[in-house]
Amino acid sequence: MKSDAEFDSLVPPRHFDRRSFIVTSLGAGFALAVQPVMAQTAIKTGSEGLTAGEVKVPVPDGEMVAYCARPENAAKPPVVLVISEIFGVHEYIRDTCRRLAQQGYCAFAPELFARQGDPRRYESVADVLANVTSKTPDAQVMRDLDAGVAWAAAQGFDTRRLAITGFCWGGRITWLYCAHNPQVKAGVAWYGRLVGVVNEFTPLHPTDVTGELKAPVLGLYGGLDTGIPLDTVEAMEKKLATGSLAAQASLIEVYDNAPHAFHADYRPSYRKDEAEDGWKKMLSWFGRNLV
Repeated sequence: MKSDAEFDSLVPPRHFDRRSFIVTSLGAGFALAVQPVMAQTAIKTGSEGLTAGEVKVPVPDGEMVAYCARPENAAKPPVVLVISEIFGVHEYIRDTCRRLAQQGYCAFAPELFARQGDPRRYESVADVLANVTSKTPDAQVMRDLDAGVAWAAAQGFDTRRLAITGFCWGGRITWLYCAHNPQVKAGVAWYGRLVGVVNEFTPLHPTDVTGELKAPVLGLYGGLDTGIPLDTVEAMEKKLATGSLAAQASLIEVYDNAPHAFHADYRPSYRKDEAEDGWKKMLSWFGRNLV
């Protein structure tokens, strides 16, 4: 059985000061690596009726910056952690938070790359992967998400109804966090890789933790995704069928004609029909599982 300690053991104890955090503010706009943005399809969600903006979350080595959006008049909204792609908390992720807030959720997107670098400033995907993503330990991510949940609870938000969703890199993290934190009630993973390189930063992948899943996960994948072969999706489905009770309650939906990042409305990969259907399925999944 894989234990939470396996994540925690990856990062040795260190003492940080606040200068350890390279990213201390979220700024505005989209990541440079995804320019030019597809302005004709990019969804723009306003903040009317919402409380939305940047927040600072205490973590053991300083403060983590995050974006939070929630309904203005909701006393104790359920919480959804929103985990970014490799590009960090740029405008697409902030807009996604506002969309969820309009549905009654407190949507919270932490900048999980804050110590390694600012992914929004790199001009190519290869540079982001080499300089930021590959140097971000899963153990650190799990602890930062735990800190985010603790912060949300301290603000009076309802972490007894806790969900998580993530895109690409964040989709993989969604699977892992649903195996890590027993507080989570539901997860939705958008095209997150299911297998990968095993090293000190990424010792486990989604196919390794199906026996530990503590919340059912809806996986949304593209049949034309060249980065996530369908045989890995099929292997995951087999592992889920023999995993924990939450794993057996999980479901993977494959959109046959969709590529990777089909929900990313600011990119050429966007597929409106599949994205809208996946969004509806996500909301239904949350509604069904957030008791």
